[in-house]
This record gives sequence, C-alpha cells and structure tokens, in this order.
Amino acid sequence: MSEHPPGHGESVLIVEDDEYLASVLSRILVNAGFRVLTATDGESGLTMALDAQPDLVILDVGLPLRDGVNLTRTLRARGFGAPMLMLTARAAVSDRVSGLDAGADDYLPKPFEYSELLARVKALLRRASMTAASTQLRVRDVVLDPITRKVERGGRPVDLTQKEYALLEYLMRNEGRAVTRQQIALTVWRTAPEPETNVVDVYINYLRKKLGDSRESPMVHTVRGTGYMIKE
Repeated sequence: MSEHPPGHGESVLIVEDDEYLASVLSRILVNAGFRVLTATDGESGLTMALDAQPDLVILDVGLPLRDGVNLTRTLRARGFGAPMLMLTARAAVSDRVSGLDAGADDYLPKPFEYSELLARVKALLRRASMTAASTQLRVRDVVLDPITRKVERGGRPVDLTQKEYALLEYLMRNEGRAVTRQQIALTVWRTAPEPETNVVDVYINYLRKKLGDSRESPMVHTVRGTGYMIKE
C-alpha cells in the first residue's frame, strides 16, 4: 500500500453496470489522481479484482451475472483484503447489513454526492494504509509485510524463496536479539538441525546476497559462538 496521501497513484476498480455512472465516477477518480479500472458485471469484476489486486473496489449491489453481495463475499473468501465501498439504490437497512456482513467496508446509497464518495474513498484508503503499516516489520530500510509476504529494501522488491522469507521474518521479529542456529532451524525448518549440516549458514548467505548486504553495512550479523542477529 502506498505511503503517500490517497490519490497518488492508487488503483480503484469500479464494478458498475450503469455505463454513465461508471464513466462519471472514473473521470472524478482519475482527476483526483487515481488509476481506474472498470467492469460492468460481477463475473468480470471478480476476475479483475483477483488479477489486478486494486487498492480499493467500488461496486454496485445490483450487478448482472453475480450481484455485489455475492461478489464481496467471494472476494473475501479468496483472501482479497483491499477496502470495498458498496453502492446501491436500495434504501432498506437489511440490504446495507447484508453488504457489510458480506465484507464491505462502507456503504453509500444512491443518489449520492460525488464529493462524498471521493471523501469516503480517501478515508478508506487512509485507514487501509495505517492498518498495513501497523502490521509491517521494519528494520532500517528493509520492510516485510506478513500479510502480502512481500519484502522491500530501499523501496525495491526483494524476491525471496519461502524458506528465505521465513528466515528473514524470524530474524526481524527478533530484531536486536541473537538467535541460535537451532532456534532458526526449529522455526524455519520445523526440525532440529543435524550436527553435520550447515543449511542454516547456507540460507543466511542466500539471504545476505538478496538483501545486498555489504561488509561495511551488514543487515544480518554473525554473533560468534551463538548464531545470527538482525539489528539497526
């Protein structure tokens, strides 16, 4: 999630079968600095949300092929975590409750003021950004996101294998504290290390290379007689 204020390049998916409304919403959001994707039915909306992973979804309840409540519930069941703002012409409280129970984050009945919709979009993105930031692990310029399992150093993505990621996460969760090779093996490999194997040391070297560690400014430190440690 971007750390900039909402509107600085975040992507928004609009799932709306009313072409005029979708066009107006798209223009408003683009003018506010968002990247916009559009879908006209629930099935294509589902595919686009899962493929493009937008930062926010605006969707109508009364969609063809798959209604908005079903779409929301399906996306949440498949692990889609971005905020979702539901639009509907229905005024019944039960309809609003159904949408929120399905996993929508906010609800805006039609007709609505476009300024209010834009304000709600920005508020949802700010809230999502703060939530993501609170779960991230940070040491120096390395950022690890346990939800998306993405790692960045200095803003650049670091491509790690499953074991390398697990090793880095364990070290970062123990920042400033030396952990032994046995502790690492039990956590990452779920087994005690064999006396003759150096698998932990091998993976530490893999991790150092991918993080771009240097002797002058290492991220992963060797603690003689103990094991390894990550520190500021």
